[in-house]
Amino acid sequence: MPEVLPISRCGEHRQCLACAFPFWDKLTADQQELLCRATRPVRYRRGERVHSPVENCVGILLLRTGQFRAYLLSDDGRDVTLYRLFGGEICILSASCVMDSVNFDLYIDAEEDTEAYCISAGVFRSLMQQNVEVRCFAYQMTAERFSDTMWTMQQILFMSADRRLAIFLADELAKTGGEDVCLTQDQMAKYMGSAREVVSRLLKYFAGEGIVKLYRGGVEVLDKERLNRIARGEA
Repeated sequence: MPEVLPISRCGEHRQCLACAFPFWDKLTADQQELLCRATRPVRYRRGERVHSPVENCVGILLLRTGQFRAYLLSDDGRDVTLYRLFGGEICILSASCVMDSVNFDLYIDAEEDTEAYCISAGVFRSLMQQNVEVRCFAYQMTAERFSDTMWTMQQILFMSADRRLAIFLADELAKTGGEDVCLTQDQMAKYMGSAREVVSRLLKYFAGEGIVKLYRGGVEVLDKERLNRIARGEA
C-alpha cells in the first residue's frame, strides 16, 4: 500500500506534479488526487544509495534539487556510469518494478544532497494500466534512459579517450552555460567510466595545447571551438 499523505499537504505537490508530467491534464480528477496523495517528499544525503538490485522498488523519483548517478557495478567493485539526473528530471528506473521488461542490475546513488518527490510504484503502475497517456510516458522515459546508456557504451567501446573527454567537457559546459567545469579529476573519471590517470594525462595534454586551463577542483575551457572539433572527431 502506498504511503498516503494528509489531504492538506497534497496541494504542496500538485503544482510540481502538473509541471513534471505531461499526462497530468489527461488524468481524471480522482486519478490526479490519487497520484498527489501517493507522493511524499524524500531526502538523500551525498553518497547515499537510492536504488540497487537487492532493494525493494523505490518508486518514481522527481528530483527537486541535487543529482543522481546511475551505474553498473561489476563483481570486483568496478563501476561504469550510465547517466546522471539533475533537478527537474525524473528517475523512472528507481521503480523498474513497474516496467516488466526492465530486469538488469542498476545502481543509483545520490551524488549530492538531494531533495525529491517519491511517487508510489504501486500507484504509478495502476495509473499505467488505467491510462494510456501514463503508459506512453513511462515507456518514453525508459527509452530515453536506455538511449543514454547506449550512447555511453558507444563512447566506451568505440571512441578514443581524448574524444570522450572532449565530449564530456562540452556536455558539462552545455549544462551550465559557463566556461568552467567544476569537477575534480576523480569525478570526471568516474562519470566518464575511465581511469583517473587517463583523464589526468589528457587534461595535461589539453592544457599544453591551450584548450583548457587546470586549477584545483576544476577546469576552465579556453578554446571551445577546438574542444568541439575534438568532440566531433575532426581533430
